[in-house]
Amino acid sequence: MSVTWEELGWERVAPRVGRRRLPVWDCTVGLVVGEGAALMIDAGSSLGEGARLRAEAQRLLGPDRRVTHLALTHPHFDHVFGAAAFAGVEVFGPVGLDSVFTHGREELRTDAVRNGLDPREAAEAADLLVHPRHSVSGEWTLDLGGDVQVLLANVGPGHTGHDLAVLIQGTPGTPGTPATASTLSSSPEIVFCGDLVEESGEPQAGPDAVPSHWPAALDRLLDLGGEDAVYVPGHGAAVNAAFVRAQRNALATRFGVS
Repeated sequence: MSVTWEELGWERVAPRVGRRRLPVWDCTVGLVVGEGAALMIDAGSSLGEGARLRAEAQRLLGPDRRVTHLALTHPHFDHVFGAAAFAGVEVFGPVGLDSVFTHGREELRTDAVRNGLDPREAAEAADLLVHPRHSVSGEWTLDLGGDVQVLLANVGPGHTGHDLAVLIQGTPGTPGTPATASTLSSSPEIVFCGDLVEESGEPQAGPDAVPSHWPAALDRLLDLGGEDAVYVPGHGAAVNAAFVRAQRNALATRFGVS
């Protein structure tokens, strides 16, 4: 029996694209549904959260589809610690993510505990960090079937040293559930921004941020999506190009860069 995005606590941003705002850290994950494949964007903050996301995605997709791809937008625990729950999927991330996972594992665990994650859950997730099989240095196009095209773009550094954006190009689909298709309709382009853009608060610049390049990363986002795109931030509600541009200018002023 099929279910709607809303029944499972998801928000449908386009006919075949949904997002979920997770509890505690208000981190956003996304799901893009094609005819033969499905992409999860980010994986949550723990193995338990990742498992719940995969189970919800399976209910949305129905018995004949599954999550086949996972894109990790940047190396922060609330976005990557659930990835081990997605065993068997093709994992993508920006170039450099693998090195952070290899050499910064303990720092990620410590940061998770410092921000309130249970120490046992943090240790378990850190031990099982999933290294991307595919490292994106420029752009990588995924064809999920049914004319659903997804562009993975390495637009960083900015919020971290390694930031990946996900662009869903002119998504066709049905206004019903994501697992069925009868009447196709068009939608604007959708850009999942990771934490390069935040709506629920001021963008966070931790020790791994590269402030001098952050405005340029947002310029790249705007070039990718254009003026009519829907921009999905890492935390908060979806925004438009004007919001992204205003945040870009605020960051440039804050960090003294052009």
